[in-house]
Amino acid sequence: MSTPKKRSDWDSLAASLAINGKAYINGEYRDAAAGSTFDCVSPIDGRVLAKVASCDQMDANIAVANAREVFESGVWSKTAPVKRKQVMIRFAELLEENANELALLETLDMGKPIRFSKAVDIAGAARAIRWSGEAVDKLYDELAPTAHNEIGMITREPVGVVAAIVPWNFPLLMACWKLGPALATGNSVILKPSEKSPLTAIRIAELAVQAGIPKGVLNVLPGYGHTVGKALALHMDVDTLVFTGSTKIAKQLMIYAGESNMKRVWLEAGGKSPNIVFNDAPDLKAAAVAAAEAIAFNQGEVCTAGSRLLVESGVKDQLIALIAEELTSWQPGHPLDPATVSGAVVDKQQLDTILSYIKAGQDEGASLVHGGQQVLAETGGVYVQPTIFSQVHNKMKIACEEIFGPVLSVIEFNGMDEAIAIANDTIYGLAAGVWTADISKAHKTAKALRSGMVWINHYDGGDMTAPFGGYKQSGNGRDKSMHSFDKYTEIKATWIAL
Repeated sequence: MSTPKKRSDWDSLAASLAINGKAYINGEYRDAAAGSTFDCVSPIDGRVLAKVASCDQMDANIAVANAREVFESGVWSKTAPVKRKQVMIRFAELLEENANELALLETLDMGKPIRFSKAVDIAGAARAIRWSGEAVDKLYDELAPTAHNEIGMITREPVGVVAAIVPWNFPLLMACWKLGPALATGNSVILKPSEKSPLTAIRIAELAVQAGIPKGVLNVLPGYGHTVGKALALHMDVDTLVFTGSTKIAKQLMIYAGESNMKRVWLEAGGKSPNIVFNDAPDLKAAAVAAAEAIAFNQGEVCTAGSRLLVESGVKDQLIALIAEELTSWQPGHPLDPATVSGAVVDKQQLDTILSYIKAGQDEGASLVHGGQQVLAETGGVYVQPTIFSQVHNKMKIACEEIFGPVLSVIEFNGMDEAIAIANDTIYGLAAGVWTADISKAHKTAKALRSGMVWINHYDGGDMTAPFGGYKQSGNGRDKSMHSFDKYTEIKATWIAL
């Protein structure tokens, strides 16, 4: 599918776009059972895009009952893996065939630049679905080493009904990281998108059925976390709950699981990732380019954002100057302009949160080096400049707490041991970057970091073959890779006496 080249082309598509705000249950779009809706507001200009169904306990009960019925019927759960693979590949193709529409929905809904919505989010979502489909018939069971008169089989089975609660920053991509392995292994899924960005999840539900996934296998319930999200987390007939979002909500979901049926809970939560640059970094300019992108991409609304830049004293001033120069090319612009690389933050609430952290940094004595201001307010949208603070110490609020915005804290260190100590001095453990020309130092630092992912001499690497997830309060379990299937399957041991 060709990509429109000009903003006017995207504007024309947006003007003719039909937006569906209904829930999707058992193969049909429907209003919330109580008839409730909420406004879906575009952060680009503040206009209401659609009235979206606000689901609650009643909708959760209906969706779970339907999901359970279709799971027990075996129409999908007992289909041969090779056939599920074929359907999943077709699902991925349909995402690609509808990429312009899906990218447009993503950009209008949460404000990210259209160039990245299509090239990163939608393309990545299709890759995730296709990869899981391709992998599922390569997932072998096992035989235990036994005596000659016994056979021990270790087999995988789908867990049953999965509730997936996904975030607003990469709405479709994060959904497909979970839908891929969950659907490919034969589960029924209830997808609960964020109320801040529900539109692509609603749209793909019918594409899944069009691809050949039976009705009732994938259901989509838009609504608020404290209503339908809570209902799913407490539901006695949900077998597994998967979540990407804040650590605060992740902890609450664990409580709900314990209060209900001890459903499995898999969490990808917050981060405050250190990006460590040693004096002997092989290419300081490359480190600066990567550091700028690590904090400005997606308006800083990224769980792996390199928000703590740990810089050895010998290169600190030079690196800060290079990053400030790089960030001049990351200034916010209209998200439907293909030239824009930084768009709107998701909503006014998030803008206020980001600005409050910028003020806190100034109040605590950090030095504001670059940015720090709201911009483009005259558009009716919500935009903020990429921001750099220097003279930050690791106990400051801006260095401790996840901001989820383009705010970079620069922390000085001397020597590898101090860098590791500062990097690990956090409740989070999602990701980290290390820049050094010394291969021994790189390995020693990577081994010492309490992070689920470490990138050497670049930032935010990996593909579908590598697991994604963190240590400590960044969560448990892993998205992507063959490890992701562990979350959606039960292991059964069958011992046979011959």
